[in-house]
Amino acid sequence: MISNQILQNTLEGIKTISRVELCVINVEGNVLASTFPEAAEYVDSALLFMNSPADSQEVQGYQFFKVFDETQLEYILLAGGGTDDVYMVGKMAAFQLQNLLIAYKERFDKDNFIKNLLLDNLLLIDIYNRAKKLHIEADARRVVFILETDSEKDNAVMENVRMALGNKAGDFITAVDEKSIIIVKELTAADDNEQLDKIAHQILSSVDAQKREDVHVAYGTVVNEIKEVSKSYKEARMALDVGKIFFDERDVIAYSSLGIGRLIYQLPVPLCKMFIKEIFDGKSTDEFDEETLTTINKFFENSLNVSETSRQLYIHRNTLVYRLDKLQKSTGLDLRVFEDAITFKIALMVVKYMKYMETVEF
Repeated sequence: MISNQILQNTLEGIKTISRVELCVINVEGNVLASTFPEAAEYVDSALLFMNSPADSQEVQGYQFFKVFDETQLEYILLAGGGTDDVYMVGKMAAFQLQNLLIAYKERFDKDNFIKNLLLDNLLLIDIYNRAKKLHIEADARRVVFILETDSEKDNAVMENVRMALGNKAGDFITAVDEKSIIIVKELTAADDNEQLDKIAHQILSSVDAQKREDVHVAYGTVVNEIKEVSKSYKEARMALDVGKIFFDERDVIAYSSLGIGRLIYQLPVPLCKMFIKEIFDGKSTDEFDEETLTTINKFFENSLNVSETSRQLYIHRNTLVYRLDKLQKSTGLDLRVFEDAITFKIALMVVKYMKYMETVEF
């Protein structure tokens, strides 16, 4: 449960202070960490000591100690050296290892609880019982962020996220798949939408700038009870998917900003095909040339303002009117009419959604 590197750092730190040599051997007889090179010579003695009833014993000039995880034996600790305080230092080192086991076990249990909470794998009564047992506040403002990359995540990225968020006790950082890091962030009463966006960009900044091109951060809505955390997670997950379809230029996307894209995403594909067939009379939007699509998008960006659109496109107003008239003849929709513009905008979004679904299916 505790990494060998953590064990090694702990032993070296204690040795620096006490000048006592230390070694940790597991119950399989493997040397996990040591401050002296001859540690392997004591493995057989450690295994014999493991099967004895004693909790500590002097063997071959070293003090041997058993380190338990509750009632389960986890490690044999060796302590030796030229000082008179070897036994006391060994007892203190064993106590430190036992506390590390407790801390890492609690961290593992909390991580496991958060994963099951996110995936809706817990009964309501279990949520509150386990939260109380793990000292997790049930009634706190929380929101779920998802950091997604196109490459497999690693522990370094998770540690960078922790550091970026200040490594606060009420925050939980975990993973439920190979490419996503989930952050369950505890909020204060003063944290508003602007603060959520700031936190999302802090998470984004924790990723190496060279890898940030394929990185996205999404987040759900704020919830006030621990049982609703899975709701915020599902919203963040939807925000990621909808963002890829309709807002691919954004690195950060909030569930609350999805607008009509959220509704389209939940439509069945056969219904979308029927809608497009009715609107475009069997034609495909792929038949529109680049000039037409640019004109349409710029017209929408400028809220159907003909003068501003023609200015930004560097074309005469009459040229823009001619293009809109041409589009009206081919589709039956006049984009200068608000209702037709809405219909056309929705139709373009539906086409995007259908194309995305084709890539997902295949």
